[in-house]
Amino acid sequence: MSSPQTLAPPRSRLRRPPDRWWRGTAALFALLAWAGLAVALLAWWRDTPPDSIDNRGELFVHAGRITGLVGGYVLLVQVLLRSRVGFVERAVGTERIARWHRDLAPVLLVAVLAHAALIVVGYALVDRKTLVGEVTVLLSEYEDMTSAAVATGILIAIGLLAVRVVRAVLPYELWKLLHTASYLVLLYSYGHQFAHGQQLFQPGFGRYYWLFLYVGVVGCLIWGRVVAPLRLNLRHRFQVAEVVAESPTVTSIYLTGNELREAALAGQFYRWRFLTRGLWMQAHPFSLSAATRPDWLRLTVKTVGTHTARLRRLRPGVRVWAQGPMGWFTASHRTRNRALLIAAGIGIAPVRALLEELPLRTVVIYRARTVEDVVLREELDRIAEERNATIWYVLGRRTDPAPRALLTGAGILQLVPDVARRDVYVCGPRGFVEATRAAVRQAGVRRRQIHDTIFEF
Repeated sequence: MSSPQTLAPPRSRLRRPPDRWWRGTAALFALLAWAGLAVALLAWWRDTPPDSIDNRGELFVHAGRITGLVGGYVLLVQVLLRSRVGFVERAVGTERIARWHRDLAPVLLVAVLAHAALIVVGYALVDRKTLVGEVTVLLSEYEDMTSAAVATGILIAIGLLAVRVVRAVLPYELWKLLHTASYLVLLYSYGHQFAHGQQLFQPGFGRYYWLFLYVGVVGCLIWGRVVAPLRLNLRHRFQVAEVVAESPTVTSIYLTGNELREAALAGQFYRWRFLTRGLWMQAHPFSLSAATRPDWLRLTVKTVGTHTARLRRLRPGVRVWAQGPMGWFTASHRTRNRALLIAAGIGIAPVRALLEELPLRTVVIYRARTVEDVVLREELDRIAEERNATIWYVLGRRTDPAPRALLTGAGILQLVPDVARRDVYVCGPRGFVEATRAAVRQAGVRRRQIHDTIFEF
């Protein structure tokens, strides 16, 4: 394996921009999702004549049934988005999946809470009971209602933990572990839906349609989370070859395996699980920090928690389980013959890999706090010289006026006057990516030319 100081450039794999067959597939996916929801509500519409809603209690009950169907459907969409099945990843894109999943989470929570509240109030009015009395009846006399209450409690807990202020103080590892409990919601809500759902408990179109949805989503979940990763790892057989400390807080991990040239494109990432004591229970997303070679891959990691700190002590020979590759942050999705790469912090990792595969005369803007925080500088400078690229190191604190001015629309135009004729790749924390996306739009870059990926620290 080449040493970190003498990285041989990979055989060029630059391609012509692909046919834009994938553009619009995300919109098509969204259209099909909306159509699926309409079909899901069709059973309620067919089975509910207008004259059946003849009092306030029945109105609340039917509103509760509608919100229940919406909540159940959104839950299935959420699980499908996170199933990691290939056709969804390719059609929607990893970054857009993450945004949709985040945006749908409050919709799911509101729909489920509205369903529970409306049903309780509606039945209390119909049965002429107090709210407490009706809740007691529902929990004690209705099959699978307790599991539904547990599912609702899990959703509320996850919703509270997802609040940015709360999540910011939680260790990443704990957040991922707690978030995994969301799959229990699917399990616990299944029995309740089919035991008490007005359109689901009896044979007919509604029941068979929802069974189709459940079987399809669970099938995708099993394929994306179990079958596809198993095939991938049997093919590549990743293992740790070497661990290099790039700085006190940044570590590069070299991996060996089989058929590595075809393992990924520069800019993509895997979810890596290192099969050794203290690490095997968690999988974390790390991008490749160099284009793939026939005999090794490399990922570069910043220490941000207990898990990443332990990676510095990995030993050669440790087996690695991976899921992926994921992401559209690649040279194959470019639309122009020029590119601008903008990175902050450890976001330089996929950018450094991309620099090897993008066209000549690429420009890189690297945002870091201090000179000591600049990662992989020798490699970046060497590659820039080989590929006639330009690198701007923008150093300083977030509050410093000069760096802030350079990452505005006017500042980017000052550094890269032809930015509107380039693809722009942005990588870093969420706030940085969102602000930079807005800045390059101000500089005249079209939305289709912007490609971004977010590093969650």
